[in-house]
Amino acid sequence: MKFRILKRDKDTSARVGILLTDHGEVTTPIFMPVGTSGTVKAVHQRELENDVKAQIILGNTYHLYLRPGTDVINKSGGLHKFIGWNKPMLTDSGGYQIFSLAENRKLKNEGAFFSSHIDGSKHVFTPESTVDIQRLLGADIMMAFDECTPYPCKYEYAKESMELTHRWLKRGIKHFNNTKPIYGHNQSFIPIIQGSTYKDLRIKSSETVTSLNMDGYAIGGLSVGEPVNEMYEMLEAVTNILPDDSLRYLMGVGTPVNMLEAIAMGVDMFDCVMPTRNGRNGMIYTSEGIINIKNRKWKDDFSVLDENGRSFTDKQYNKAYLRHLITSQEILGAQIASLHNLTFYLWLMEEARDKIHEGNFHSWKSVMIKKLSRRL
Repeated sequence: MKFRILKRDKDTSARVGILLTDHGEVTTPIFMPVGTSGTVKAVHQRELENDVKAQIILGNTYHLYLRPGTDVINKSGGLHKFIGWNKPMLTDSGGYQIFSLAENRKLKNEGAFFSSHIDGSKHVFTPESTVDIQRLLGADIMMAFDECTPYPCKYEYAKESMELTHRWLKRGIKHFNNTKPIYGHNQSFIPIIQGSTYKDLRIKSSETVTSLNMDGYAIGGLSVGEPVNEMYEMLEAVTNILPDDSLRYLMGVGTPVNMLEAIAMGVDMFDCVMPTRNGRNGMIYTSEGIINIKNRKWKDDFSVLDENGRSFTDKQYNKAYLRHLITSQEILGAQIASLHNLTFYLWLMEEARDKIHEGNFHSWKSVMIKKLSRRL
């Protein structure tokens, strides 16, 4: 993996970059649709490529390890071939999923011991085993195994968790360097910065991680319930330390407004389940604001979902029809809403890149944030 910056904004830390992998190029800032179990829910791969215009998607080590299992994926020739996706892919190491299993897991220096949410079977993830699993999955970008702290948490817990993540990281890097890709394409290994909402811990984690000179850096443990101003404060502390020419990935974030603010701080890559999960529940993102399509006001509104932004639906589907599908719990409603929201997210990233190139990102962002924050 190689990353280089093509253009910088004159008023903020926003930048346009290009990420080079063996499965193709990714232009940043970019949003990654989340394909946790080898599928972006309700969205076909050809729609991801042709309509959404996704450049890279995400899979998850925890879920794919449990089902269908790495033996099946390995026999198919890796995750790219298993799901029929020929573009770049990133796999999360499963740290966040282990975090969400608080009552069914135990953390030790060796690794995380947990029970499957599917059948209760016992398993253990170590920094080494998660490297092995991701080698078998074959994603272009592999994430280091970490602990994601809850919010709120006490300072001592956050400090111990960060130190555990750092110990796991060094073991993971060593094992990554002692193993090789399985499917003939290169893989990169990305560390994760932790520290909860404690600025000194975030700074310490950033300094520790960047001293290891990796291909890029991820910022984890945010958007887990903390106030948005605290998230931005932690993000600013981290981005002030990360190497200026490195790839910066903010994990699990977020809303369109969150992403624009983070881009202004120099973040390059995002992922979140929000566009698909919220879409399935009737929340539609548009260039003019947020729509709750279940509201009665849309019952006989036959206008298109987004007049100004790019939408895969064009003029094919209207608000009244989508409301009917969602309130009737028709599968097509979840498909249309998910496709629309993902297309909107990728459109927003494209617009951000264009505005950085044009030199007016800051003024455009100020206008867009006001629009994107309102409920229609």
